[in-house]
Amino acid sequence: MNIYNKILVLVGLLCGSFSWAQQTPASVQKEAIVIEGATAHLGNGKIIENSLIMFEGGVLTFVGDAKVKIARKGKKIDGTGKHVYPGFIAPAKALGLTEINAVRASKDEDEIGEFIPHVRSLIAYNAESKVVESMRPNGVLLAQITPQGGEISGTSSIVQLDAWNWEDAAVKVDDGIHLHWPNSFRYNRSASAFKPNDNYQEEIAKIKSFIQNSKAYGEAVSKEEHAPFKAMQGLFKGSQNLYVYANGEKEIIDAITLAKHENIKNIVLVGGYEAYKVTDFLKQNEIPVLVQATHSRPQFEDEDYDLPYKLPKLLSDAGLLVGLQNSDLENFQTRNLPFYAGQVAGQGLDKEIALSLITGNNAQILGIADTYGTLETGKSATLFISEGDALDMRTNTLTKAFIDGRDISLESHQTELWKRYMGKYESE
Repeated sequence: MNIYNKILVLVGLLCGSFSWAQQTPASVQKEAIVIEGATAHLGNGKIIENSLIMFEGGVLTFVGDAKVKIARKGKKIDGTGKHVYPGFIAPAKALGLTEINAVRASKDEDEIGEFIPHVRSLIAYNAESKVVESMRPNGVLLAQITPQGGEISGTSSIVQLDAWNWEDAAVKVDDGIHLHWPNSFRYNRSASAFKPNDNYQEEIAKIKSFIQNSKAYGEAVSKEEHAPFKAMQGLFKGSQNLYVYANGEKEIIDAITLAKHENIKNIVLVGGYEAYKVTDFLKQNEIPVLVQATHSRPQFEDEDYDLPYKLPKLLSDAGLLVGLQNSDLENFQTRNLPFYAGQVAGQGLDKEIALSLITGNNAQILGIADTYGTLETGKSATLFISEGDALDMRTNTLTKAFIDGRDISLESHQTELWKRYMGKYESE
């Protein structure tokens, strides 16, 4: 093979590699941008039919009615007939930690041990994950990168989904600790029925002991460094959330009662399948709920067939702060987050309130509401433009998306394949 042919082969290989690579992260916003005429869904339950949205330097400088007389400057985008939304926020996911579930070498979501709060998910986050890349075309622009496994599985962080590396991606570092509460009943396969968990109280005792030892460690004057205990200190100081994964009525009450007794300040319930049975208890203790995905079936035969569909509405109607998540499902299904909210709207919840479950409410629960989650002057210009209703999979077609004002790519390996094969069929 002569040198010319070798160069051609090399170029071909490089082009093939680049066509499958992660899209290059967008550069910082260089000029002011104006979006005019679109229907703006603010993420806080409010809507502006004929909106004017302006942002510069990655920050929203005006959000209001297009009839307002105010100078427009910079690049103008005609939003007539389209819709603008704040970027959707996906809590409690192992995005960027697991690429292919069947390939062990691509899984970095779990570590050895039952009590490992010092394991930081952020430093293992893969910003070039193709799964992460596939979130953006549906409007999911931020996520809580969360470790899995064990009783206390580690420390999560919140990232934006268009970055060169984990340092660039970080929005809020080490925001919380994740506790998986034991079940009082376990499924017995041989009997095809749920049986009491004989070790339930013993498992609770271990959790209680670990929390108490962590608190004592923080109160000690002089001590040798103990990484797991040290990682728990933010829970007692109020700088971190404790995310408690529990579904049963008994488990929810037991977990929150213990956490409150040990002076853990900020508690978030994750899952909460039977939370509708204890809404007064949750409201009294000011516990927000990151409720499970709506696209699922009832767990028990005697439950309403539509319980998973309407659960977020039941909790919202009870006056709780409610967000949506799908931690029990595979990572790629995180892109369906807006359609879970659409399902709740189909159960009677006002559509703008349903939208807040994955925007403003999730931002409040995760502690990033001062910057993200809603379209408000002074907040981050993290938003997208859709041709239709973003909570409807038939019409959620993004034309533009911005993270901190950066005009990000909506291309992914999936959109590349779609265009490739659509071209084939159209040409035929």
